[in-house]
Amino acid sequence: MESNAKLILVTNDDSVNAKGIQSLVKMASPLGRVVVVAPDKPQSGMGHAITINDPIRMNRVEMFGEVEAYATTGTPVDCVKLAIYEILGQKPDLVVSGINHGENSSTNVLYSGTMSAAIEGAMEGLPSIGFSLANYAHDADFMQYEPFVSKIIKHALTQGMPKHTCFNVNIPNLANDAIQGIKFCTQAHAFWADRFDRRIDQFGRPYFWLTGEFGEVNPTEDSDLHALAAGFISIVPTQFDLTNYAVYESCKSLNL
Repeated sequence: MESNAKLILVTNDDSVNAKGIQSLVKMASPLGRVVVVAPDKPQSGMGHAITINDPIRMNRVEMFGEVEAYATTGTPVDCVKLAIYEILGQKPDLVVSGINHGENSSTNVLYSGTMSAAIEGAMEGLPSIGFSLANYAHDADFMQYEPFVSKIIKHALTQGMPKHTCFNVNIPNLANDAIQGIKFCTQAHAFWADRFDRRIDQFGRPYFWLTGEFGEVNPTEDSDLHALAAGFISIVPTQFDLTNYAVYESCKSLNL
């Protein structure tokens, strides 16, 4: 690898052992010097959690061949922080997270450990991308989407990205040749109609599994869910500033 090669940090929330991150490392390696820092166990649904009540442990792993890689007991966000301030000693040129087993479209971005790692990168002022595939199967074929993933990574490395913004990339569960293209989208207004499956353990004590159905409110043709349903890879430019500026402007005149 050339000394001036771009430095790419790869992480995820499905663990360092997941097929998705193994595929992403293969896709990113030809494009720069890759370093992997990922959780040692699944951390799905962790959102932007950080570890503050326990020590974080980290070990070098050899599962990616010549690619430098570490497994940590921390969350995806912990992994990005550790990579920047303890392992790399510098900020990488790009942070990529995934490829997640299952999509992170719409408001799922708020729960996603995959996307929180990318958002953490954006908070550090780094070009950052979260990749997800709408396929939960353990044998999902991630590598067939390499042309699309590589194209998006190359664009970020060569053209840059708006500061403090990351890309939320979702790939529909379609064969490579059925993908209609790549489309920039808005985040769909959708939510989970939650319910709990109540069960009883062998000691007669109740326990609960969170379940429910996901549905879109006021569907629009520019949303990520609409794009995915039409066979497109969706990209939502995502920011961490949650201020509602329209409401902020109206509130400034309130006398409270």
